[in-house]
Amino acid sequence: MRLIPGGAFTMGAMDGYPEEAPLRRVALDPFFIDETPVTNRQFARFVAATGHVTVAEVAPDPRQYPGMPPELAVPGSLVFTPPAGPVPLDRPDLWWRFVPGADWRHPQGPGPDIEALGLMDHPVVQVAWADAAAYARWAGKALPTEAEHECAARGGLEGMRYAWGDELAPGGRQMANIWQGVFPHDHHGRAGTTPVGRFPPNGHGLYDMIGNVWEWTADWWEERPRRAAKRHPDACCTLRNPRGGTLHASFDPAMPHVKIGRKVLKGGSHLCAENHCQRYRPAARHPEMIDTATTHIGFRCVKRVSPPAAGGRSSRHR
Repeated sequence: MRLIPGGAFTMGAMDGYPEEAPLRRVALDPFFIDETPVTNRQFARFVAATGHVTVAEVAPDPRQYPGMPPELAVPGSLVFTPPAGPVPLDRPDLWWRFVPGADWRHPQGPGPDIEALGLMDHPVVQVAWADAAAYARWAGKALPTEAEHECAARGGLEGMRYAWGDELAPGGRQMANIWQGVFPHDHHGRAGTTPVGRFPPNGHGLYDMIGNVWEWTADWWEERPRRAAKRHPDACCTLRNPRGGTLHASFDPAMPHVKIGRKVLKGGSHLCAENHCQRYRPAARHPEMIDTATTHIGFRCVKRVSPPAAGGRSSRHR
C-alpha cells in the first residue's frame, strides 16, 4: 500500500461530464491505499480462506427484478462482446450480453478459467459491490470513498485533466489501459484487462488508478455532488472527509420498479475511448447497481490512519 498524506485538494471538473461538477474543495485525513487493483491471485486466496461465493455465482431472485425473463434467473454476469461493425453509441445492449456461468473464475463464461487464460495477475473482475466489500473486510481494510479514490488518482497534481497532466498521450506514450481505436468494434491490439502495473505509476506510486478496470467505492451515487455551505458569498468552505448520497436517492429513476442501490465507480476502464465514455480522468464518476458484475469492474482497498505520517509525499506500507 501507499500512504496518501491527506490534506486539501480540488475535487471534480467543469470540462467533463455534467455529474462531475461542481468544483469543490475537499480535505481528507491520511490513508493507505493499495498500489494496484486487487488481482485474481489475491482474490483467489480470499475465496480459498473464506469460501466466499460471489453474487454472480448465485441465481438472481426474480422478485427483485420485475419483468425479468425466466431464462435470466440463473447464475451469470455481463460480458463485453464487441460487435462486428459500427453501432449506435447509445445502445450498450449491442455490446453487453448476459452470459450464464460467467463469474470471476471464468470472466468470459464457461470454458478456460483465469489460470488457464494467464490472468492471475490481472485485476479480478465479475465482482459485485458486496464481493469487493467482503474482500476488504477479510483483509482488514475498506473500500475507498469517492473522494479518497479521486485524491489518490490525481497523484498530487492539482487542476490537471488526467492523472499525469493535461495531454492524453504525452509524446505518443500510452499512459493507461484504455480503448485504442474506435469503440466498440475497432481496437488496435488486444482488448481487455492487462496485468496490474504494466503502465506508469502516478505521482503517489499507484498503478492503474486510471483505466484497466472501473473500481468500486464505498459511496452511494448522487447525481450532483454537494459543496460545503457558505456562510457568506466570499467564504472559502472545505468539505472534510465527504461521503456520498443515500441508498434511496441512489435508485435509478429510469428503472422505478427496481429498488437496488447504486454505488460510485471511479477510474474508467479498458473500454473507455476517445469516441465514447471519456472517463479515463480522476474527476470522472459513474453509477452502478451494487448487484452488477462485469468484465470491466474491479476494486482496490484502503486502510485509514488517525495521525498524519511524517515525511514525504507518499511511502510504502507493508
